[in-house]
Amino acid sequence: MPRKLISFHAEDKRTLDELADDLSSTFQELMDEAVRDLLKKHGRPTGLREAFKASAEPSKIVRFRRRK
Repeated sequence: MPRKLISFHAEDKRTLDELADDLSSTFQELMDEAVRDLLKKHGRPTGLREAFKASAEPSKIVRFRRRK
């Protein structure tokens, strides 16, 4: 899997670790959920299946902008 190094403030990281413990989850699972929620919020497909569905329905195709 591709990896990306990100940093958190110490207090935020501690709070997220506590939440993961409370939910009997891992920090990675919390981050995966957060990314999926962010993509859904902005109307982007969250996986291959959703991307195929969106491509089959012209009204749901999201136009991606090229970075300059």
